[in-house]
Amino acid sequence: MAEFTRVEGKNVGSVVLYALSTCIWCKKARSLLDELKIEYSYIYIDLLESDENTRIKDDVRKWNPLCSFPTLIINNEKCIVGFKEDEIRELKK
Repeated sequence: MAEFTRVEGKNVGSVVLYALSTCIWCKKARSLLDELKIEYSYIYIDLLESDENTRIKDDVRKWNPLCSFPTLIINNEKCIVGFKEDEIRELKK
């Protein structure tokens, strides 16, 4: 079972980041969440075993059919695809 890494911070609801370990935009998204001190969980999909990788990508496609990264899911209601700094900063409010 794939494990998400939890980062402590201010609870603004459920914030889940699907990312690639080699993606600069994914790193920027993580850095911004860290800077904002927001609690979130993340997973690097490219580091998963084949079966888990496929399963997690299927989950991502429900929100983001192109399965591009970073993909941020907020409270199982909203999806932010890509590094959209202004939208990510809105989470702090």
